[in-house]
Amino acid sequence: MKKKISKSNLPEKPCLVCHKNFTWRKKWEKVWDDVKYCSDKCRMNKHTTSIKEK
Repeated sequence: MKKKISKSNLPEKPCLVCHKNFTWRKKWEKVWDDVKYCSDKCRMNKHTTSIKEK
């Protein structure tokens, strides 16, 4: 039986585009280390913000 994790203890990481923290989701369980963006909108805009930051 798996141990249930409370919502307050879920891992977070910052989005590379908007820099807001987003929380772990069940669908990202196997690929959490590879998740970089909080949403599809940020994923689609990944190149536009990198130009603005330079």
